[in-house]
Amino acid sequence: MANGKTALVTGATGYIGGRLVPRLLAAGYTVRVLVRDPGKLIDVPWADDVQVIAGDLGEASTLVPALDGISVLYYLVHSMGGKGDFEKTERTAATNVARAAKAAGVERIVYLGGLHPDGELSPHLRSRAEVGRILMESGVPTAALQAGVVIGSGSTSFEMIRHLTDVLPYMPAPKWVRNFIQPIAIRDVLYYLVEAAGLPAEVNRTFDIGGPDVLRYGQMMNGYALEAGLKQRPIASLPVLTPWLASQWVNLVTPIPRSLAVPIIASLQYDCVVHEHDIEKYIPDPEGGLTRYRTAVKLALERMRDGEVVTSWQNSAVRGAPSDLLPSDPDWTGHTVYTDLKERDTDAPAGEVWRVIEGIGGDNGWYSFPLAWAVRGWADKVVGGVGLRRGRRNPDHLNAGDALDFWRVEELRRGSFLRLRAEMKVPGQAWLELSVTPNSRGGSHYRQRAVFFPQGLAGRLYWFSILPFHGIIFSGMADKITQTAEVQAKSREADETVAA
Repeated sequence: MANGKTALVTGATGYIGGRLVPRLLAAGYTVRVLVRDPGKLIDVPWADDVQVIAGDLGEASTLVPALDGISVLYYLVHSMGGKGDFEKTERTAATNVARAAKAAGVERIVYLGGLHPDGELSPHLRSRAEVGRILMESGVPTAALQAGVVIGSGSTSFEMIRHLTDVLPYMPAPKWVRNFIQPIAIRDVLYYLVEAAGLPAEVNRTFDIGGPDVLRYGQMMNGYALEAGLKQRPIASLPVLTPWLASQWVNLVTPIPRSLAVPIIASLQYDCVVHEHDIEKYIPDPEGGLTRYRTAVKLALERMRDGEVVTSWQNSAVRGAPSDLLPSDPDWTGHTVYTDLKERDTDAPAGEVWRVIEGIGGDNGWYSFPLAWAVRGWADKVVGGVGLRRGRRNPDHLNAGDALDFWRVEELRRGSFLRLRAEMKVPGQAWLELSVTPNSRGGSHYRQRAVFFPQGLAGRLYWFSILPFHGIIFSGMADKITQTAEVQAKSREADETVAA
């Protein structure tokens, strides 16, 4: 039942925001979301239930229509480190929002920041603390919730723990594995976020939030091992692993790219525990109490096994990756552009070919020369990219905006067309298009096009250096995709014949 209030969610395409929106809808709020690219929300289940406004926190003018009539504003946008003065960028965005929210008569701001100790902080934690301060000084009552390690299917912190534990039977680790951590389950974070909207108007402050368990990071890894059915991992604390070296190590042995590993590890240099639990004075614990760490791990693993990972760190924007859409072909005039086009006619129906296209990547691979794809993935990881092990959120279905190994789903016309934008480190911009159209004979026509906009001489040399491999990789890919579709079509037809 509607409660008469409208909530604006920023960061709705992110891990937390994407899960908060349906919770707010269930609580009776009218929900509006502010996103830079509305196309990223085309396929989310709640897209038709919210108002979508295109805008950017860095552009003050776009905030006016977004905040019109808003009762509560959720500020869930964070920069996870990266190049450039990201602290200035975040300061500007927070200042714009603070001023616009005050001018619009917003009743409450709810911000999710990070737990942090007193004293000198990492740039990432320092920036999050500053954003909270700016919002609390806005004149709009603000609840700045401060959480540490968030445990849930698809969260960056959980995925780092999972992959480190899965991959390494023995763990040479930096000394911060002995630091104390107070993790919190994603369900409890969402509970606090929803309930914080109803805090009394005089409440304008930070609140530390955490789960009931205080553990060393090493204990968290072994707690995961027990829930995953693995043997506990011997862990050796090594003082020589600096935060920078540790982030390189995490980048290499997990799917977490260096741009995300650096701020996470920087925050782990300190004990990450709550210093007060004042929030219980205003918001009671959720029914059944706060979630224990191993219960949160168990729930996350169950979600993953059932293919129900609603949002994931994978789909967060990768700093430094190209973000511009592929220009339409007429716009190529005046650009240097290289293409590789492969086309195949097949007896497989278009629907069968599309199943193979939509299932590409992840555990299914790329249907050609797996060693070459693996080497390219490792090379990308070495230079700080995302690599191939990022995988995909769902094994069978893709949505616009999904991460897919070192690609991003830029455009999806289900049943006929898929465009992927490269997020691996390349000297230029690259896309891969896969499409299928039915023909009059009951079969279909498969079309595959790679597009590359080189940047400078390095981009041109890169294209020509890999050109010999294209004949093998892309030709083999087109052949294997159509062959797989034909085999699956025959198998499906045989199964239907037996069933009949």
